[in-house]
Amino acid sequence: MEIEPLHDDFGARVRGVDLTGPLPPNQVDALHAAIDEHSVLLFPEQDMSDEAQLLLTKALGEPEENHLLFGRTGEIAHIGTIGNVIDAKTKRDESDPHTQALKGNNLWHSDSSFRLVPSYVSILHAYEVPAEGGVTEFVSQRAAYERLTPAKRAEIDSLHVLHDYVFSRTKTAPVDDNHAASLPPIEQKLVRTNPRNARRNYYVGSHARSIISWSGIDSRRLIDELNEFATQPEHRWSQAWQPGDTVFWDNRCILHRGTGYDADRFRRHMRQTRVRGAGPTFEE
Repeated sequence: MEIEPLHDDFGARVRGVDLTGPLPPNQVDALHAAIDEHSVLLFPEQDMSDEAQLLLTKALGEPEENHLLFGRTGEIAHIGTIGNVIDAKTKRDESDPHTQALKGNNLWHSDSSFRLVPSYVSILHAYEVPAEGGVTEFVSQRAAYERLTPAKRAEIDSLHVLHDYVFSRTKTAPVDDNHAASLPPIEQKLVRTNPRNARRNYYVGSHARSIISWSGIDSRRLIDELNEFATQPEHRWSQAWQPGDTVFWDNRCILHRGTGYDADRFRRHMRQTRVRGAGPTFEE
């Protein structure tokens, strides 16, 4: 693999890997090591398909079911669409409820931090991209943790935080009652440790609702402070998508968000899978 850094804090462009074919064990190991080291990996010019993406996901671990479909209907699916495309001729516009619900992705978040076993890695592949907008931004909560003062790290190291999907997503659109009932608030460690390299990061984002045993005011003050500290513009890396791009990101330590696009004018068709984490954060 040829690895080119993308940002001082995290991220790498990777060439010399065909993600669409069977991956030998040594290449899978190399991908895991690159995820641990760089947190975000960009693989340009991948001739992806749904079948290939699911095989890739399974090579990296256990696929995570789509929580939205499962919560609403009980169906299990491991791949979902990010964007507004329905088929080759039709798309959803700005007024469509599905488009409105996806605007929750424009908040800084870690995928599935609201689940007992949160996501390890998300895999997103671009098929169609808008001519304007539709950029995805990333920041590293690992780099942010390392920038904290020793006193602030000592303050947060032993804390627990409640993550709540409904708290987060109702800021932008209503949440289906069945979906909401399937995702009760979940307690997580506030500070996580990578098992391979022992580097630490805090774990917040828009799903983080409150600090366990703290008052609401103090909880929000700390969570907002940590989110703002991590997401300063100089610490962001932006992915301006091209068709054929595949991106991995490590949900254990990365926050990401979409920047929005005009669904009335443009089509956006991306397919996402996720790899389930190794276990609850309390077992790390």
